[in-house]
Amino acid sequence: MKPIIIKSVSEMIEVSRNIKTSIGFVPTMGFLHEGHLSLVKKAKQETETVIVSIYVNPSQFAPNEDLDKYPRSFERDIQLLAELDVDYVFFPENQEMYPEGYKTWITVEKISRILCGRSRPTHFRGVVTIVAKLMNTVNADYMFMGEKDFQQIVVLEQMIKDLNFKTRIVRCPLIREKDGLAMSSRNKYLSSQQRNDALCLYKSLLMAQEKFNEGFTGSAETIDWMNEFIESYNGVVDYTEIVDPNSLQTISNLHKGCRILVAVKIGKTRLIDNIEIV
Repeated sequence: MKPIIIKSVSEMIEVSRNIKTSIGFVPTMGFLHEGHLSLVKKAKQETETVIVSIYVNPSQFAPNEDLDKYPRSFERDIQLLAELDVDYVFFPENQEMYPEGYKTWITVEKISRILCGRSRPTHFRGVVTIVAKLMNTVNADYMFMGEKDFQQIVVLEQMIKDLNFKTRIVRCPLIREKDGLAMSSRNKYLSSQQRNDALCLYKSLLMAQEKFNEGFTGSAETIDWMNEFIESYNGVVDYTEIVDPNSLQTISNLHKGCRILVAVKIGKTRLIDNIEIV
């Protein structure tokens, strides 16, 4: 059965406040793939009412980024969500989320300025603000998010803690294509050659794990190996960082449980990936 589509903030607030069961929420920008659908399936398992938002948030895109061409497929998305028996889809227009005279923004200090925040300085301000607005609107008990956007999860968990939101994030595994490429809506931008080159992200991460298994623990050497490998596939490295998974601070030696995060441009398409060292 098709989910009920709600477009206004006031209606979504009224509906969600009257739901008496546990609410699971999956925020998306649409153009859904198996990664998104895995979050919806988890929400269906863990909660009784599932709400999915579809909103391409303009405030998390810089002027030179891909807002206008970001892929959209609303009717297809609704069909996919209907097959999973999603209860509601929140599909607001920009005017609903950022009405005339809008002036309020939320910034999580320090951890939103590193990694992706270095090259995208306004990105997390937009992400944190819209997610806070969505959480207030949807009134969810749990929000299901994939670990592909690892920094985003850590930043949002900090915001939730600091601002006393009731919603709790459920971290869900990163979903990959059969050949290992992390699923992303932006993968559609890649030519066939670029799609092949993009495998360098995951392969470089696997190489780091293999080096660790062989006894190499130096972060600087590992990053050098990874960057050289990525560049051999025409990748332009934004960052390769080995971090503490809680603070996101860089560490000098690999150990089990640390996280390696990469951001790379393949052609004009910026891709991210990460693994936990085990």
